[in-house]
Amino acid sequence: MRVIGVDPGYDRLGVAILEYDADGKEVVIFSTCIETDKKSSLNERLFTAGSSFTKVLKTYKPDALAIETLFFNQNQKTAIGVAAARGIVIFLAQQYNCLVFEYGPQEVKVALTGYGKSDKQGVMDMVARLVRNVPEKALDDEYDAIAVATTCLAVNGRV
Repeated sequence: MRVIGVDPGYDRLGVAILEYDADGKEVVIFSTCIETDKKSSLNERLFTAGSSFTKVLKTYKPDALAIETLFFNQNQKTAIGVAAARGIVIFLAQQYNCLVFEYGPQEVKVALTGYGKSDKQGVMDMVARLVRNVPEKALDDEYDAIAVATTCLAVNGRV
């Protein structure tokens, strides 16, 4: 199974493509952080993120989308933009026939570290230990995308 993991956002959209290698180990095929211009309107930023995401879907043809559920913080404006980005990603993934799996931040932490209150660094350390071909330098959003894709593979195996 080839999984596209997404850490949703309209400022930065973490994206990672993972699958199993011949040894049955999770391996990163591709990862990136799609960034949008902070000076652009929300609509333009969503369009940019969606267009770039479509190119990844066309290129790598994943079987499934693994995406983090929305974590509400104090800033409603940010939450609305992130929710819109999630909607676009889910819509596009389904257009490309991906199964959709959603995971909360605690589910991802438990799957990777065994502890639902792990900090970001603990999750990043486990990603580097468990997954092959993880980029040495990447933004947090990219690591989060790898983590959610790893969770999907661990939970769903070879769906």
